[in-house]
Amino acid sequence: MSASPSTTVALQTSATRGKINGVLFVALFAAAVTRIAALPAIAGLGMSPLIIGIAAGAVYGNALRDGMPESWAAGVNFSARKLLRIAVAFFGLRVSLQEIAQVGVPGLVESVTIVVSTLLIGTWAGMKVMKLDRDTAILTAAGSAICGAAAVLAFESTLQSKPHKSAMAVGSVVLFGTLSMFLYPVLFHAGWLHLDTLGAGLFFGGTIHEVAQVVGAASNVSPEATHIATIVKMTRVMLLVPVLLVLGVWLNRQARGNGADHAAHGARKIAVPWFALGFLALVVVNSLHVLPAPATQSINALDTFALTMAMTALGIETRVSQIREAGPRALTTGLILYVWLVGGGLAITWAVERLFG
Repeated sequence: MSASPSTTVALQTSATRGKINGVLFVALFAAAVTRIAALPAIAGLGMSPLIIGIAAGAVYGNALRDGMPESWAAGVNFSARKLLRIAVAFFGLRVSLQEIAQVGVPGLVESVTIVVSTLLIGTWAGMKVMKLDRDTAILTAAGSAICGAAAVLAFESTLQSKPHKSAMAVGSVVLFGTLSMFLYPVLFHAGWLHLDTLGAGLFFGGTIHEVAQVVGAASNVSPEATHIATIVKMTRVMLLVPVLLVLGVWLNRQARGNGADHAAHGARKIAVPWFALGFLALVVVNSLHVLPAPATQSINALDTFALTMAMTALGIETRVSQIREAGPRALTTGLILYVWLVGGGLAITWAVERLFG
């Protein structure tokens, strides 16, 4: 017996209300996370709201999840998926072509070389050496190669991977990015890096995971080094678009090669992630100075909040039991990448300085 029209409407209304409540719950959770991240002790560690969000969300998801109505799960999923794509697109307002041009060819060469090499090494080491699944290996590599948690979010959306895999990748960003923020200035002032101001900016911006961590580390060197490091870091962020497009094409070809499996997973054919194109379009908008500075700042603040909501939602959907299985191997992959970023990144920086100096 089919449900009556009135019953169907009532069920749809209830589902919609539950979804809205779920989104509002995540928003309130993210607001609390934002206040916590603003505390001096937390901000001083370079811990962005995104990182605090996924950690707090995971604690709630594993310890208190039963207290959340089941109907709210759709809103949590919406925040972790669709809202995430919109927020990643608006991340483009933080980058301008003029800023990237300031560091010129040396900064671009540094960024491209480190991003490409780190992605290749991380994916290979994760899958072949540590025996991780493809998605976890790529997410871990992306977080180290491009822009930390934001890159993990963007890749998670394209790969359509499970939340716990993103959580493991973000864990690597937190650990090794925070270590860099404190270790790099010590190594620089001890004279062990053998870098001038330009070299320090290239090295810090080219190898540290999160934007906030780059600023925190370089500010202990000089304002000039901080300026260069920030621009180099944003150049790495800019590379998110071409890398996502290449990933989409690769996923397409891999799906075709799977024959029958391709038909079963047709939804995974993502040749051109729309949010990546949105990111690029907003980079152009920011470069043209179409929006007044106060408007851009307000949008960036809202975007950070939306990204925090997405990370919090991913945390809520994450289960410790899923992380436990691959956690040590994912962390070891992050360590391999960190050794590469420090040693290989320093070698690349020296080579770039010699080539363009």
